[in-house]
This record gives sequence, C-alpha cells and structure tokens, in this order.
Amino acid sequence: MQQEATVLCLDASVPLIWEDTIDDARAWKRETITPEDWLVPLPQACLAELDAIAEFVRTYPVPAWYQQPDNLPLDACRQAMADIRERLKHGHGFAILDRVPVERYSVTENKAIGWILASLLAQVVAQKWDGTLLYDVQDSGKPLGHGVRRSVTNLEQDFHTDGGWLWLPPSAIGLFCLQPALHGGLSRVVSLFAVHNTMLRRYPDLLARLYQPFWWDRQAEHAADDRCVNRHPIFRYDDHTLMARYYEDYVHKGARLAGEELDAEGAAALAAMRSIVDDPDNWLEFRMEQGQLQYVNNRQFAHARTAFDDTAGVRSQRHMLRLWNRPEGSPALEGQGDTI
Repeated sequence: MQQEATVLCLDASVPLIWEDTIDDARAWKRETITPEDWLVPLPQACLAELDAIAEFVRTYPVPAWYQQPDNLPLDACRQAMADIRERLKHGHGFAILDRVPVERYSVTENKAIGWILASLLAQVVAQKWDGTLLYDVQDSGKPLGHGVRRSVTNLEQDFHTDGGWLWLPPSAIGLFCLQPALHGGLSRVVSLFAVHNTMLRRYPDLLARLYQPFWWDRQAEHAADDRCVNRHPIFRYDDHTLMARYYEDYVHKGARLAGEELDAEGAAALAAMRSIVDDPDNWLEFRMEQGQLQYVNNRQFAHARTAFDDTAGVRSQRHMLRLWNRPEGSPALEGQGDTI
C-alpha cells in the first residue's frame, strides 16, 4: 500500500485525499476472500476459561463481571482475541470466533463471556447516551422512527458503519450470537477500501466530495438540550490511515434535521458510493450461527443484515449481543470532543 496522498483544493478546508489504489488484504472483493480468511476456531483451551467466567458470575452477580476479573485464567482467550485484533487491523478487516458453546450457559453468563472476550480486544465503550455497554439486538416490535434504530426491529439494514455521528466512531463492532433467526437475518460485510478504489477509478471528482463534511443525524443519543446533528465527512485521511464512516440514511436525515437541503454534488457522490457498496460482487454474505462472535473493523468496513422472522405473527427470538470497542477517549458514548 502506498502512503502518499495528494492535496486537492476543493474549498477553504482543503482535506487530504488518498489518491492511490489500496492493494493490501483489506481491499478484498467477494471472489478474493475465503472462510479461512475470517474464521477463527475457538481453541480447546478456551473452554475451561469460559467455564471459569460462568462460575465467577454465579458467585459474583451483575454488574461485578463488568470489571474483568484479574484472578481468572484467560491466557487462551486472550490469545484468541489477539488473533481477532490482528485480522481486524492487518488482515481482511473482520473475523468470527467459532464458536462459544452458549447453550451450556445462562443468558447472564453469556453476557459476561461476551463482555470479557470484548474487553480482551480493546476498551468497551457505551453505545447509547444512557451508558449502555451491552446492547441487545432483538426485534422489539417498535415501529422504525427517530430514536428507534433498525437494530431493534426485524427489518433489513442497509450497509453502514456504527456510530458515524460520533466524535470518533467505535474502532470495532462485536456481535455475539445467542440465538439466530429461523429465517433470514443474514450478515453482510463490504470493504470500504475496495469501495474507495472503485470510486477513485470511476468517480474521482465525486470521491473528493466524500472527503467534505455532511450533516449526520445523532439518533437522539445526546443530552436533551444538545444539537441533534453533527458534521463529518464520509472519508478522512490524516497522512497515515484512511477512516470511513458510512450510513447514507443518517446523512439524508441529518440534512433535514439541520434544515438544509443536501447539495447536488453530495447527493450524487452518495448515490455513486451506494451503487458500488450494493454491488453483490463487492460484499460477502453469511449466516451467523449460535455461539459465533463476529468482529468488524468499523472504521474501514461496513456491515448489513437481511430482514428476518421465525414464525408468521410471532416476534422473532433472534438475539445478538452487540459490543463497541474504541481505544481512544473514555468509555462514554462521545468519549471526548464533538468533532474530529
């Protein structure tokens, strides 16, 4: 991967724009990636450590396990999560630990296991303004609306990165599958490095617009008297690494909440990016199985899911635990600051 970037003069802000093709493992497409690239078998030595976590929870109930118990033997789990971390940073950008025997533990014990495995990766941070650290991804039955995320419905979710409105989005997103849906709920992952390559080749002028700020809907995750939008670009390059935040729906909603009309060039750039992101040749689709722990590099890869259901007229029992990791700042939702 080349490290030079050319400064294109768009307006007074003059962002750095990565003008070179990204050619390492992270810029994959469907035909260039195999399960061996992202599946991490759970080491046998981890099982005794997971049993020890469950026993700890039986002795010290919630929320004692929110602090990683230093007296537990976690060497094997720590090594497994180090493998996940390496794949996120320098491999193909996502990985699945396969698999935790969740059926032998209670929901509370599985939440502790998910928390501790996540904490071995990096600092676990809040996902909501109220400080929620472990987020249940389930069909709540609530209609989609402002402040009600698609994650608590059974609707399809378009490709996105989590927390795009934040000062600094989480670096990694974990999904721990306690119960898959009977039908649907398939996971999809796309490399935003590969998307950037295609934008550079097909739409270089529109790519430059994606380095300029857009309004983002903050999803009502802020103080009651605070502004409901933040302003960030889709792509940002700091002469060291490329960071992306992507959720077209939140950008369109952000413009409306800000009382502005999305500029024509911005709308065209987002439409061009969507055409690449949604191309099946560019993304991978798979079914998460019970006990699998999926992690995605949230600053360079986007994820999606298909709609799901179990039985007609009955709310789906699909249950995922979601975790956000971010090494920078505090564990609070915003961490620090308002903008990058």
